Amino acid sequence: MAGNVVSWATPRSRCGTGRDIELRKRGLCLLLAGCLACAPLAGCSGKDQVVNYQDTDLPVTTITFFGNKYEPENVRVIEEIITGFMEENPNLRISYESLKGAEYFEALRKRMASGKGNDVFMVNHDVLLELEQSGQVADLSGLESIGRYSDAMLSQMEIEDNTVYWVPTTVSMFGLYCNLELLKKHKQEIPQNLGEWEQVCDYFVAQGITPIVANNDISLKTLAIGAGFYPVYQEGRQAEVFEGINSGRDALSDYLRPGFSLAGTLIDRGYVDAQTASKTRKTSDDLAEFARGEAPFMLTGAWAAGRLEEMAANLDFEVHPLPVLEDGSLLVINADTRLSVNRSSEHLDDAMKFVEYFTREENILKFADQQASLSPLKTSMPTSVKAIQPLIPCYEEGRVVFGADAGLDIPIWDLTAEVSRRLLSGQALNGAMDWMDQQAKEGAKP
Repeated sequence: MAGNVVSWATPRSRCGTGRDIELRKRGLCLLLAGCLACAPLAGCSGKDQVVNYQDTDLPVTTITFFGNKYEPENVRVIEEIITGFMEENPNLRISYESLKGAEYFEALRKRMASGKGNDVFMVNHDVLLELEQSGQVADLSGLESIGRYSDAMLSQMEIEDNTVYWVPTTVSMFGLYCNLELLKKHKQEIPQNLGEWEQVCDYFVAQGITPIVANNDISLKTLAIGAGFYPVYQEGRQAEVFEGINSGRDALSDYLRPGFSLAGTLIDRGYVDAQTASKTRKTSDDLAEFARGEAPFMLTGAWAAGRLEEMAANLDFEVHPLPVLEDGSLLVINADTRLSVNRSSEHLDDAMKFVEYFTREENILKFADQQASLSPLKTSMPTSVKAIQPLIPCYEEGRVVFGADAGLDIPIWDLTAEVSRRLLSGQALNGAMDWMDQQAKEGAKP
């Protein structure tokens, strides 16, 4: 298990490959006794035992924070926010623990089901559906920061009776990475619509170059969701359409078939190497492949732009909107890096206080920019990440689709990822759509 324990209550961890950071604040030195477990039910035995050595009479409360932000550059900004919180609240300590990828959400599910959930945790659309139904997440509508969110974000956050079960800290974006040097070398332009994209891809296929680097998770599904739901968003019919899908009256494939048909075309025409993509992990293997500079395009999250710059300092690239429309391009976004609070937390008020601090404007702006994402607040500064700036006009013009819209009561993020994998493995579109519709109707995750 690739766990990561970053504890501002402990200077040392002895569990697997965990990485630890030690902080001493106001003469406080908190030492770990025994083994700091990576996670109950997450594949690492033992129990947290923290011994506090302090030169103050203040009682100290430790708030546990579980997340899927694992990479060092992400953890650094979380460290800064946590440090600021503890300086303002000397009686509170935050212990942050992370797991990478799909492991995180499985561990979160197990912890919450066992009654051993953390005080604060990151959550996505699909897992949140389960936690809401089981009454395990606290109402955050009383947070002062709620009033600072944009209307678009509030439309995702608020449910019946103005209840809020999560708050986003970023607006993540999914786009088309373009290798500028390679395109220039072959005298090809950045595509602005579907026809242009197909022409460029056909050119590279004729040169013996697979044009698009894709992974087995978010590459094709975000393209399909965007292309499929774009007319619905532009017509403002989301509530009507999602109600029909949620009730089972309408099939999910009624809307996503065109998008997945396009994904299938990318595979059939050799724009995507299905065999390679089926084994390619998101924002890791795909970045390593694109960093070699041999492919003109990559489909993945824009938040990986900073990581790619570190991997390939000499690679000249930009991230552009998805050119999947006959007359233009669109942007798939998510209200992302969502924070929720465990309703059964023994330190509920203190956990709320921490989320309130995390979502202060200055912290949101710093956190979102570090992740090559946008701020979900009304007042937002332009991103400092140069490579993703071509996405901003599309966002500001409203040519967007939410990848996992809160109006959908089905696990769309998991379902569409599985459909992508099925297409990459060679399953026919009709079979993949039938499977998706059946799963959506049953409300089951793959």
